Amino acid sequence: MALASASKPRISSTGHRIAAIALNTFRETVRDRVLYNLLLFAIILVVASIFVSELSINEESKFIVDLGLSAVLVFGGIISIFIGVGLVFKEIEKRTVYFLLSKPVHRFEFIIGKYLGLCLTLLLNSAVMVLGTMVALVYANKGLSPLLRAIPAAAFLIYLELSVLVSIALLFSSFTTPMLSALFSFAAFVIGNFSPDLKLAGSMSHSPALRWILTALYYMLPNLRNFSFISEASHGWIVPWQVAVSTIVYAVLYIAIILSATVMIFKARSFK
Repeated sequence: MALASASKPRISSTGHRIAAIALNTFRETVRDRVLYNLLLFAIILVVASIFVSELSINEESKFIVDLGLSAVLVFGGIISIFIGVGLVFKEIEKRTVYFLLSKPVHRFEFIIGKYLGLCLTLLLNSAVMVLGTMVALVYANKGLSPLLRAIPAAAFLIYLELSVLVSIALLFSSFTTPMLSALFSFAAFVIGNFSPDLKLAGSMSHSPALRWILTALYYMLPNLRNFSFISEASHGWIVPWQVAVSTIVYAVLYIAIILSATVMIFKARSFK
C-alpha cells in the first residue's frame, strides 16, 4: 500500500511535466509564421479546387476530396518534417535545454512532451484543412454529398501517418543537424509511401547484397502505404473497421519503438 501510494504523486508529476512541455511546444509552433503561411496556402488551394473542378465533367466532388486530402497529407508532411527536426535542435541552440534538464525534468519527458506538442499542432492544422475540404464539397454540390462520410476516416489515417513522420523527424533531430534531419525524414516519407515496392524489388533482384539491403529497408522504414486511403475516399468508400484497427496498432507500435530509440539517443548526449 505504501509503495502504491508513493508511486501516484510521481506518475502525476510526470504527466504534468509532459503536459506542460507539450502545451508550451504547441504554443510555440502555433506562433510560427511558417505554419500560418502553409495553412493559408493549403486553404486557398482547397477553395480554388471548387473553381478548377468545373473544368472536369461530373467529377467535381471526387476532385475536391482528392485534392483536399492530398493537401492535408502534403502540407502536414512539410510541417511534420521542417518543424519536427527543429524541436530538439532549437532548444539546444538557444541553450534552454540546459535550463529544462537542470530542473526535475527527465529526458524522456522532454522528448514525449515535444512529440505530443507537435502532434497537437498537426491535429489542429489537419482539422482546419479537412473542414475546409468538407465546406468546399458542400458548396460545390449545393448541399450534402455522399462523399462527406468518407472524409473523416481517411483524414484520420493521414493524421496517423503524420504522427509517425513526426516521431521519425524527432529521432533524426536528436543526433544530427536540422538540414540532415530534414533530408533523412523526407527520404523516409517518400520511400515509406513506396514501401511495398522495396520488397518487390528485393525479391526480383539477382544480387544477394541488394536483396538483403532492400528487404532490410522494407522492415526498418515505415510502410506508409498502410495509411493511404485518399483515392478510395474520393470514390465514396469508407475505411473498413478492420483496416482502421490494424493501422492504429501498427502506428502505435512503430511510434513507440521510434520514440524509445529517440529517448535512448537523447539520454546518451552530453549537454555539459
